[in-house]
Amino acid sequence: MARHSHNEIWLFRQLFDQQSNTYTYLIADPETKTALLVDPVLEQVERDLKLIHELGLKLQFCLETHIHADHITGTEALRAKTGCQGIVPEHAHAACADRYLQDGETLTLGTIPIQAIATPGHTDSHNAYLVNGDRVLTGDALFIRGCGRTDFQSGDAGTLYDSVTQKLFTLPEEILVYPGHDYRGLTLSSIGEEKQWNPRFKGRDRNTFIEFMNALDLPDPQKIMEAVPANERCGQVITA
Repeated sequence: MARHSHNEIWLFRQLFDQQSNTYTYLIADPETKTALLVDPVLEQVERDLKLIHELGLKLQFCLETHIHADHITGTEALRAKTGCQGIVPEHAHAACADRYLQDGETLTLGTIPIQAIATPGHTDSHNAYLVNGDRVLTGDALFIRGCGRTDFQSGDAGTLYDSVTQKLFTLPEEILVYPGHDYRGLTLSSIGEEKQWNPRFKGRDRNTFIEFMNALDLPDPQKIMEAVPANERCGQVITA
């Protein structure tokens, strides 16, 4: 639980999918009983719905940080079951979305402000979300002591460097960082901590960051061939 700017209790939960190492975030305003999920995972839809039901909430939005390559979003299934809206970053390749959020635009859930910060580079369309002015959901732009790869889906290492150093790292250092994934069991950091200790950015200028990212030579995510086209349909899986 955390407190928002009006000193009223609001709800924030970090949920995890072990197969894809993905964090999904549940945010809710108990006064209006409205909720949103950030980056839901298809295989965890029933878990998320059960929790939302137990807490007496109504799912209003599913919000994506980007078009994922490592898991299929649960948005379409949740939209079908709850009537929620599916929201993606501006210019995301998802014609099925109900709404697109551009850089600086604020989505309001009850009295909780959620401001989009365009952070492309991992993919060509990607948003981080500043929630309640005290925490940022960084998606795949910034991990705890790492960052997302930039070698597919029109990713660009130089663009990611600019997004992190010129946008995320200019936020106040006490802002909490909640990433889209973690592979080592880490759950929470801060802007100041990542500026000091993130080895992808600490001590690297733009050119050395690009050289490092271009030399990673990582294998493709296991689900990339099915996840990307499904996520461009908001998570709708088409079977032959």
